Amino acid sequence: MRPELAGSADERVSLGELSTSLGFLLRLSQVKNFERFYEAFGESNLRPGEFSVLWVIGRNPGVRQGLLADTLGIKPAQMTKTVRRLEDQGRVRRVIPDHDRRSVRLFLTRSAEAFIEEHRDAVFGQDAYHKHGLSEVECRQLAQLLRRYAGLDREAGQ
Repeated sequence: MRPELAGSADERVSLGELSTSLGFLLRLSQVKNFERFYEAFGESNLRPGEFSVLWVIGRNPGVRQGLLADTLGIKPAQMTKTVRRLEDQGRVRRVIPDHDRRSVRLFLTRSAEAFIEEHRDAVFGQDAYHKHGLSEVECRQLAQLLRRYAGLDREAGQ
């Protein structure tokens, strides 16, 4: 039972120093975010990481699969599985250039482009998926801190 779901005081579990551990707090936050994602997008047969992959491919048509994996912190074998799954769903098209047979370039299909556009506000907008008890200022501050923590602060606003 997660602490926020515990009933009476005698049912609560002390987390001690875990309550200040960034890794632990990030993991709990990820679980909460994934629960919300599946509530909002469960019928789409899409996983949270897959939406990120589609989004980045859409912003970078023809991106090399290996570069995408490095950028998103996805292991190459897992990226291969993810791309294969998205390809089987008709969302991603792989192209192997004639001049570099070891390279795989990724493109969105038209249906994936339409899906991304249709769900853009649901992922990035201010709807029920984003109800989390933080103010707009707190959200911006948290995002700024997480970008810095993840080493992405140079990409702010992109």
